Amino acid sequence: MWLFLEAVPEPGGLGSLLGTLLLPIAMIGVLYFLMIRPESKRKKKAAQMRNDLIVGDSVTTIGGVTGKVVNIKDDQITVETGADKVRIKFMRWAISSKGEQISE
Repeated sequence: MWLFLEAVPEPGGLGSLLGTLLLPIAMIGVLYFLMIRPESKRKKKAAQMRNDLIVGDSVTTIGGVTGKVVNIKDDQITVETGADKVRIKFMRWAISSKGEQISE
């Protein structure tokens, strides 16, 4: 019986510390590559799309309004919608996509 007890390693050694820290570090790495990095890339792509808007682009807002850009001034974009040519001003961040087909 004494032989079995002597074969058990002492708790608190270097191997125990490394094993304890390795799992949380690996989980943080997986979280970064599966969630944080793709979201950051998506935000950069959306910001680039909003900065590249020009007059004449077809856009869709975050509220679902579709139309054609008729004026861009600083952070405000004027969108012309529908056959009656209603013009609505939106903030630049409210544009969700560009190049969508407009049904009239």
